[in-house]
Amino acid sequence: RAISIQHPVTVQCQEAQLVVTVHRDLFGTGRLVNVADLTLGPAACKHSSLNPAHNTVTFTAGLHECGSVVQITPDSLIYRTLLNYDPSPASNPVIIRSNPAVIPIECHYPRRENVSSNAIRPTWAPFSSALSAEERLVFSLRLMNEDWSAERPFTGFQLGDVLNIQAEVGTESHVPLRLFVDSCVAALSPGTDSSPHYTIIDFNGCLVDGRSDDTSSAFITPRPREDVLRFQIDVFRFAGDARNLIYITCHLKVTPADQAPDPLNKACSFNKARNTWAPVEGTRDICSCCETGNCESPA
Repeated sequence: RAISIQHPVTVQCQEAQLVVTVHRDLFGTGRLVNVADLTLGPAACKHSSLNPAHNTVTFTAGLHECGSVVQITPDSLIYRTLLNYDPSPASNPVIIRSNPAVIPIECHYPRRENVSSNAIRPTWAPFSSALSAEERLVFSLRLMNEDWSAERPFTGFQLGDVLNIQAEVGTESHVPLRLFVDSCVAALSPGTDSSPHYTIIDFNGCLVDGRSDDTSSAFITPRPREDVLRFQIDVFRFAGDARNLIYITCHLKVTPADQAPDPLNKACSFNKARNTWAPVEGTRDICSCCETGNCESPA
């Protein structure tokens, strides 16, 4: 396809290499991107040529170069890489005028016919490992409305309200994964090191806020999906803080969905009625370390 502002990126899939041509008006705004801010693949390969007359940049790379990965299906070899736009700071570093962008690039080759006399020699790798290597997991943490059907449109709360928090990972074609919230800390500024701060989830998935006498904080069970985890927290504020503003920072992680939960990968809530810890899934013994506060692996 001829390159144009309507189609700012074109790809030619050749016998042993791919050729990516990028129009410098990448976003169709009339503002040309800096050539040095464009790279190809995880290896950040630089462009191979420029065309000032047409304001285009060309990347030429072998199918296995620049960190590209291959997926093998019964009918095709699919080579994947990424075109990266990472804008450098403006003359005034205090402001930003352009967002970064990542554009996926794919070349598909049939396995059952001769591509050409210059045959492709693929790297034969297990399907799941090739897929795992190529996938960039996208984690999210969102405040949800009362019935969990959508993101909450506003973030103001009153004491006595409940925070519905949904952690999620975008897996797309990845091998099935189970999501966990390893830790959550509330503070008056972003991050977990400021003072004062308050720990909500600790010890690799123990919702310690629910251990307090005046809260009903807990994980929601069952999960809607393995890659989603929901929990509720009773609203609080920091004493003596006139801003009435808190930041919650959480560490999310995933394990293979077929891996049994264990003391390092779990989601445990405190059940006040039974005075014991209970997991969203797995056996109760994986939560016993929530009480001792030592869930580190002995190894």
